[in-house]
This record gives sequence, structure tokens and C-alpha cells, in this order.
Amino acid sequence: MSIRPIYLDSHATTPLDERVLNAMIPYFTEKFGNPASNSHVYGWEGQAAVKRTREVLSTAINCTPEEIVFTSGATEANNLAIKGVAEAYFSKGQHIVTVATEHKAVLDTCEYLKTIGFQLTILPVEKDGLIDLEKLEKSLRADTILVSVMAANNEIGVLQPLSEIGRICHQQGVIFHSDAAQAIGKISLDVEALNIDLMSLTAHKVYGPKGIGALYVRRKNPRVKLAPQQHGGGHERGMRSGTLYTPQIVGFGTAIEIALEERETENFRLETLRERLWKQISKLGGIHLNGHPSKRLAGNLNISVEGIDGAALSLGLQPVVAVSSGSACSSHNVAPSYVLTALGHPEDLAHASVRFGIGRFNTVEQIDEVAAHFLKTVEGLRFNSVVTC
Repeated sequence: MSIRPIYLDSHATTPLDERVLNAMIPYFTEKFGNPASNSHVYGWEGQAAVKRTREVLSTAINCTPEEIVFTSGATEANNLAIKGVAEAYFSKGQHIVTVATEHKAVLDTCEYLKTIGFQLTILPVEKDGLIDLEKLEKSLRADTILVSVMAANNEIGVLQPLSEIGRICHQQGVIFHSDAAQAIGKISLDVEALNIDLMSLTAHKVYGPKGIGALYVRRKNPRVKLAPQQHGGGHERGMRSGTLYTPQIVGFGTAIEIALEERETENFRLETLRERLWKQISKLGGIHLNGHPSKRLAGNLNISVEGIDGAALSLGLQPVVAVSSGSACSSHNVAPSYVLTALGHPEDLAHASVRFGIGRFNTVEQIDEVAAHFLKTVEGLRFNSVVTC
């Protein structure tokens, strides 16, 4: 029987917490009613479950339950936010601002809009992954309708200064959208304090089910208009038609409740494990920490390694640990991480990178085992490189 590798890829996805699964199961079986059915108990049970999750999410980010629109995940939420604003505010302007290190769900959506006549400004980041607020302010124009900046980066874990970004946007009358897929349940997110108008959320990064997310849409000061991207029934206040997936919604709410209850102690534990791993692997030399050293998610450690081939490093780590490498591979092309090249890394260093995503179920023993294997792998690759030369 094969032994599965240690999972340290929690920014890609997380396992479903058993407590979440237990909450979901009844809504697959006896409580299976459609929340849109108003005339019987089965529908009422679904309605009540959906309402409760709206309340959980609204409490988590300090909004009203009516401002939560359920989607299939953060990618759909990003599309709805960006395309929805673009269509609704077309007569006001066609200029959108985003950042070079955004998730592809934001960048590709913005690039699509560019092909149909919108103008796009993609801001660079500093070497630590943070944006320059002065550059952001200078990028805004009279025809700017939207700024989209993520809360926490999915690769390097960097936390952007959301409140300052939101303040700049609101001073100029520009709508501010933030992709908070990696941030929800992990850091404080108060849409009022942060001046956020649209926020994309997902469940599967926080031990909830895949296939469910939400978009926060501000209703006042200012009221944000969105053109729906999916039609057919008028669900979710007309913004996103489709029968609500009640079991997934229940799982989303339960996952957020657990995350908020345990956030303080869990963040301390994750940061302790992260620093333990960094202390051990950084002994080698030629190991670079990617992103801001402290303004980052507690469980994130992204590093680049000098003097080795990125593909060989990935293969060497695979038997013991499941992590994401810095190379994004397609059928015939291997490209370095665009996030790391945006930090100014040369291609070879961006290739030879590893993202450790430490999660709820990782232990000290696992961290020590991964560190030992990482050191052994890198030393072996460097030795072989010298011998070959």
C-alpha cells in the first residue's frame, strides 16, 4: 500500500472539514427541497438554510444578508463583478485598473473586456509584492469605473492595503472590487472599514466544499449596479439566476463559522509552523523568501532556490510532499510564475520556486519531515549540477 505525500498545498484547495460534511449531509437527503419552493416544508427548510448562511457571511464581512449573492465560486464571482460593472457603467467610462499579480480569473476577465473596447491599466508591484498607492492614485482617470485588487495573493500570500486602496477609490468615485478567495476566514474583512464595494468569496480555500462561492455587492453609499451574466429565473435579486445548491451553501456557512471561531489560535499555530519550516530550510543559503516577510497569510511560505532546475526540484519533492511549484506547464510550454516575474525575479529563479501552503491538519512532525526532505533534495540537485558541469 502506497503512502500518500504530505499535503502542503492549502492555497490550491483544502480538504473538507468533517464538521462541514456532517452539516451538509441532511441537505442531500431528507432536507433536499428547492429554496425557491414557497408552498411546502421542503422548500421552507432550504430557504431557512440559505438564509442562515447569508447571515453568517454578512456577519463575517460586516454587510447585510441581502448584499450576498451566491455563485459557483470565486471565479464566477470575479466575472460577475468585473463584467457586471463594465456593462452597467459603460456610459460612464470604459477604463479599468488592476494589478499584475492578480489571479487569472481577474486578469483574463479584464483582458477579455479589453478586446471589446475597454481600456485596461495593469499596475506593477514592488519587490515585496505590494502595490504603490501613489501609482494607483495616478492611474485613476475621469473615465475609470473599476479598480480590482485582491486581498491576499494566492501564490505569495501578500496582503494588500485594502483600506487605503478603498479610500483612494471612493475619493475618486470609483468602484473597488477585491478578490478575497484566499482571505476569507483567515484575516479580518470588514467591507465598511475597508471601503470595499464588491468582494469575491469561495468556500474551498477554508475547508468548505468546492463549487460554491459568493459575491458581496454594496447596496448603499454607493449602490453598486451589476449587469447579470447569467439569466433565467431571477434568482439572487436578478444578479445570478439558477437553483441554489443548498448543501454547498450550508457547507460554506459552516466552514466560515468554524474558521472565524478558530482564527486567532489557528493563525498563531500556522505562523509557528511556517517559521519552523523557514528556519530549517533557509540554513542552506541561496534560498529566497518571495513576498513581504510579515504582510502575508499565516500559512504561506513561497521560496525560490538558486542553482537548481525548477522541474527537477518539483520531481524530487513529489514523493514526500504535495506542493505547488513555480512552473506552470501546458502541453508543450513551461513558463515561470507570472507573479514571481512581476516581483522582478529572473526566469530561472522564478522557475525554481515552491509554494508551501500550510493548513489546519498539518503537524509539527510533518513540517520537520518536509524540511529534511527539502534539504536533502536541494543538496542532491546542487551536487549533481556541479558534477555534471
